[in-house]
Amino acid sequence: MRIARIMKKALFAGVLSACVSVSAMAENLVLGGKNFTEQYVLTEITAQYLRSRGYTVDSRTGLGSVLLRSAQQNGQVDITWEYTGTAALVYHKLKDKMSPDEMYQRVKELDAKEGLVWLNKSPLNNTYALGLPADAAKKSGIRTISQLSDRLKSDPKGTRHIFGMDAEFANRPDGLKPLEATYDLHFSRAETRQMDAGLVYTALHNDQLTIGLVYTTDGRVKGFGIVPLEDDRHFFPPYNATPVVRASVLQQNPKLTEQLNALSATLDNDAMLEMNKQVDIDGKSVQAVASEFLRTHKLP
Repeated sequence: MRIARIMKKALFAGVLSACVSVSAMAENLVLGGKNFTEQYVLTEITAQYLRSRGYTVDSRTGLGSVLLRSAQQNGQVDITWEYTGTAALVYHKLKDKMSPDEMYQRVKELDAKEGLVWLNKSPLNNTYALGLPADAAKKSGIRTISQLSDRLKSDPKGTRHIFGMDAEFANRPDGLKPLEATYDLHFSRAETRQMDAGLVYTALHNDQLTIGLVYTTDGRVKGFGIVPLEDDRHFFPPYNATPVVRASVLQQNPKLTEQLNALSATLDNDAMLEMNKQVDIDGKSVQAVASEFLRTHKLP
């Protein structure tokens, strides 16, 4: 009888332990994403990947950077794909010029104090670039901003080149003016156009602009054949996409670090350009694009 009671207690303890284990594994992970195509794609890839590994995932997308940051700090969001440049310049107000690795280490150290862990940064760097229309780039052979500067200075007097950019870049202290100083560029007011960031791509495609401020992984860069110039003097800050996770969530899910680091390593500019193009230009769904990416990449 005593043996039976012992066995019953042991069985109950085992069942209880199993329930606790299942409960911990089934804990909901909340993914947060921002309000542009690349972020929708990154969030969907991560959600599909983690669900396939047994996690329960809730995605909350379409958020602005500051709102998403606040939600993660308050424990309402567990995982985000954040950009090193955004964290450094917007959240921490850093002014120093840094290499990609230096910036990553700085924001990683600063956010650790807030219980936010930066995992391995991806090769994906969605930073600014000066873009040229495809035909103009082909005819001129210009591939760097320094070459562009030399070409503009050598053009006959009176030649006009129209540079299109969003109003924020045109007016902020780390925007147009310091870019001109870094590369010895000189644009008159008549040679600049302030417009919605999305219209810059269409204007370049239609040869309404000579030069445009673009994002390096925007799908319209590839879809419209725009040629981003190399920032050979490293003016633009790095914006490496990186999974950022609340420390307590990593403690509760011991495999999550390895899994998200593996996913991060697969993301580069070429892959992201193609996926963004498929959504923005080809009209494919975010879900289909994410599914195809995961099908062609082996992850743990």
